[in-house]
Amino acid sequence: MSGRLPPLNPLRAFEATARHGSLTKAAAELSVTHGAVSHQIKALEATLKVRLFERAGQRLKLTPQGAELLPAVSGAFEGIAAATARLMRPTGAGQLSVSCVAALLSLWVIPRIGSFVAQYPNIRLKLRASNDPQDLRSPEIDLCVHYGDRDWGDCWFRKWSDLELFPVVSPTLINNRPIRTVRDLADHVMLHGDDGREWHTWLAAADALELARGPQLQMSDARLSTEAALHGHGVALGDSVTASGLLARGQLVTPFNLAVPAVDSFYVACRGQMRSAPVVQAFIDWIFAERDLSVTRGETAVAGQIGIRKRRGAGRGAGG
Repeated sequence: MSGRLPPLNPLRAFEATARHGSLTKAAAELSVTHGAVSHQIKALEATLKVRLFERAGQRLKLTPQGAELLPAVSGAFEGIAAATARLMRPTGAGQLSVSCVAALLSLWVIPRIGSFVAQYPNIRLKLRASNDPQDLRSPEIDLCVHYGDRDWGDCWFRKWSDLELFPVVSPTLINNRPIRTVRDLADHVMLHGDDGREWHTWLAAADALELARGPQLQMSDARLSTEAALHGHGVALGDSVTASGLLARGQLVTPFNLAVPAVDSFYVACRGQMRSAPVVQAFIDWIFAERDLSVTRGETAVAGQIGIRKRRGAGRGAGG
C-alpha cells in the first residue's frame, strides 16, 4: 500500500500551492524557496503522469486532475494535524472537580464549557460555585478558579486575569429612569455583591462619596447582584470579565466611562500534588486558551458615554 503513495514533500507542496494559488506564497508557508516548491510539484506530476496546475493570469489554477486530488490530500493533512494535536495535548479520563467563583462560573465559564466537553469527552467534569479558600485543602476539589489575593500558603497558583469594576444597569431600567450624571444614581436601587466596599471605591474615584443614597440591596456575591441588574432591580457593579458578554449582547449597559481596578484578581490554583494530574492540566490549558481567545475576539467591556474624571489618589476596589 505505502509503495503506491507519492512522497510526502511533493504532496505538501501541492496542497499549499493549491490553497494559495501561488508558488511564492506556498514557499513562504513551507519555509523553502520558490524553486523548491516548483521542483516538488513537477516531481509529483511526473509520478502521477498528469498536469496538476495551469496558469490563469497571475494565479495558478488546478487542472481537473488536480481538483480531483486536492480534497483527498487536504483531508489527509487535516487528519494528521488533528491526530498530532490530540497526542500533544494533555490527555486523561476520570472525574475532575472544579471550584469556581460564582459570577465567573455562571457568566463566563458556563457559556464556554461546551468546548471543554468537546475536547475532553472522557473527563467527567463537576463544577461547584464557590470562592471558599478552604476548597484548596478539600480532597473533594481538584482545582480552583478563585478571586483573591493569592494568600493560599504552599498551593500552586497562576494569575488568570485582573479586572476592573464599573456600574451596570439594564437598558429597560435606564430608558425608564435615565442616568445622566452620577447624582442620578440616588434615584436607583444600589445593588451590592459584597459588603459595600466596591461601591465605596467607585464612588470615591468619581468624587461622589457624599452622594445621597437611595435603597440598598445586599447580596452574597457578584453573580446575584448582576442578575438583579439584569432583571431591572437596580444598578450593580459589573466587572470587565464577567460582564463583558452581557454588555456585548446589550443585556446590560454601563452608563459611565469610569472603571476602577479591583483589589484582587482571578487565579487558577490547586494543591501541589494535583498540578501534574492530566485532567487538571487539561482544564488549566483550556481556561487560559479560552481567555486568550476572548481577548482576540475583542470581548471586552465598552466604556459608557457619561464622562467622569477619575479622582487622583482614589483607592483600589475590594473583591466581591
